[in-house]
Amino acid sequence: MTVTANQIRMTAARLDKKIIRTPMLEAPSLSRHLGCELFLKMECLQHTSSFKARGALNAMLSLNDKQRKNGVITMSAGNHAQALAYHAERMGVPATIVMPAQTPFAKVARTRAFGANVVLEGRNLNECEGTVNHLIDDHELTLIHPYDNELVMMGQGTAGLEMLNDAPDIDILVVPIGGGGLIGGIATIIRDMRPNIKIYGVQTELYPTMKLAVAGKPIFCGGETLAEGIAVKKPGGVTLPVVQSLVDDILLVNERQLEWSVGALIEQQRIVAEGAGAAGIAAILANPSLFAGKSVGTVICGGNIDPRLLASILNRNMAVDGRIARLRIDISDEPGMLAAITASIGKCGGNIVEIYHQRLFYDVPAKLAKIDAVIETRGPDHVDEIIASLQAAKFQVRQMEDSAC
Repeated sequence: MTVTANQIRMTAARLDKKIIRTPMLEAPSLSRHLGCELFLKMECLQHTSSFKARGALNAMLSLNDKQRKNGVITMSAGNHAQALAYHAERMGVPATIVMPAQTPFAKVARTRAFGANVVLEGRNLNECEGTVNHLIDDHELTLIHPYDNELVMMGQGTAGLEMLNDAPDIDILVVPIGGGGLIGGIATIIRDMRPNIKIYGVQTELYPTMKLAVAGKPIFCGGETLAEGIAVKKPGGVTLPVVQSLVDDILLVNERQLEWSVGALIEQQRIVAEGAGAAGIAAILANPSLFAGKSVGTVICGGNIDPRLLASILNRNMAVDGRIARLRIDISDEPGMLAAITASIGKCGGNIVEIYHQRLFYDVPAKLAKIDAVIETRGPDHVDEIIASLQAAKFQVRQMEDSAC
């Protein structure tokens, strides 16, 4: 079955008031930084903080009575798992979710909190498939695939319909790609509404699976990525031909660009996004000439990021920007040295975040010590000012490389 624009319009009517009509917001601060007029489709505000709630619900609404009684099953490491569990609980349908064994505890707990039976099996989604097939055979469960499913793609496409209704004059759409359900649905409806609009997909350099498949090349992928939500090893059979025919190009982004984008969204727009959710921003950052002066829409497709990871990203971004610096200061091990250091830093308006004495290393003479000071600053010029102040106080000081990436 080929998914059509009219089917997506009917799906939108079917899902009306059953999902959140997420806003399409202007992003003035990021627009200035990126050199374009940027609009953000806020699917991070959707049920379970992800666009996946759209496709999961559309597939669930299509179940017959026997399928509802027996229950549904899927394999997912995160957003689709939570979306399916959420809707299954509301509809009174038993749900089984097969998740990789190393899935973070928080994601497992959130999925179980919706009443789903969570089975931890395998190291990745591909290894989960065997377990899923066995459970389907044993219990007559209905598979609702995360992306390789026409009904799921129709549901995801409703986000695109809303995007153009809210921002009809945008020149370019940028959509993250994992298995292709989101961009497949969006491209189908957008090409019908605005045939000449530019549509770019985004994948990570570590998982360029759809880009390679579209080009007819062997697929090689793997590694730890911040955008685990789009780290898919095999594109969908349903979605691949849609992407081939309707998407202009697929852009690749690296991990540093993803980190910057997650941090920029929260610092400049106060929007919490996971790595996959920020991939569209990363693509604009990585390809400024494609988007300069254009009106650009992108999907913030998910906001399920671990708080500790988010804190780490924000700190790392501050280090790269020179707003956090680690200074190593040589001192004689005698009273008053630490007070003199803090006075020099404080005089310049630096904020000491952490400070460490290093006395036990063999490269430090017994009567000397080293101080490592982590300092919050206004930026690189401010760091130079603090270093000059310490040097004027007769301290030997250098900035450590890990704080000036």
